[in-house]
Amino acid sequence: MTFQNLQTEAFGDLQRLVDNLYTGRDAVERLDVIVQAELADLDADLLEVVSLLPPGRYGRQRLCDQLNSALAAHGWGAAYGTVE
Repeated sequence: MTFQNLQTEAFGDLQRLVDNLYTGRDAVERLDVIVQAELADLDADLLEVVSLLPPGRYGRQRLCDQLNSALAAHGWGAAYGTVE
């Protein structure tokens, strides 16, 4: 079995969200992430990952670390992809 077999249709959607969030910005608020995730109509599992973010302001690396941690905890990294 290859990782490609584990990928969902939503693979890469979280990366696109992160890329869009940081276009022209150095940091974003948790609320910005949640609103943009909902507007992007992310998969329910990915919305759950985003909702696990603690309140605060996030630089790109910190946000990616938080999201990747939640993806890993759920075992969803291969299915949805990690973010950078």
